Amino acid sequence: MSDPAYDRGVFLNCPFDPAYRPLFHAIVFTVKGAGLEPRSALELDDAVENRLGKILRMIAECRYGIHDLSRTELNIASLLPRFNMPLELGLFLGCRVFGSGEQAQKCGLILDREPYRYQKFISDLAGHDVHAHAGHPRRAMAEVRSWLCTARPDLPIPGGAELWRRYTAFQEDLPAICGVIRVRAEELTFPEFVAAIGAWWEAQIFITS
Repeated sequence: MSDPAYDRGVFLNCPFDPAYRPLFHAIVFTVKGAGLEPRSALELDDAVENRLGKILRMIAECRYGIHDLSRTELNIASLLPRFNMPLELGLFLGCRVFGSGEQAQKCGLILDREPYRYQKFISDLAGHDVHAHAGHPRRAMAEVRSWLCTARPDLPIPGGAELWRRYTAFQEDLPAICGVIRVRAEELTFPEFVAAIGAWWEAQIFITS
């Protein structure tokens, strides 16, 4: 039998730059709202442990993974691409192929900005279903929801329009939630943001029950 924490864990292999943040927040909201636990390298702040070791440990602790490959363009300063996301996708796939037991049960969603764009920089992914979000949070949310509905049909996930309505309501309520803990929304750490989403979802369940 799998570890319940492992079966709820969703490793988020996504960009962290400000331009991507609206998509990242929409993805986190969708995962948490489905009753699963979003995990990210942003939660790691242990100077003693090697960063790659932290990521490997987190991948090992999650049955699910969401991998966004949309940030592969050249960095303006270095004129080099950032390939952290493709690297971490490879680690996740390696765990599934070469792992045993619960590791072999891993299930993932691969995202990109445009359909088939990934074939220009990772042709070995041919044959994998890569979903396009076009850089829009609502589209990313819809792709994550559709994937979760197939990966975890046991979870009560609202429809796409309703999910987006709830996310809009959460965004409107977030300043008040932050006021309770005396922190500005832009100062929230990843664990605090996830906790705020969880508290909001629980309050909605209580209100509608």
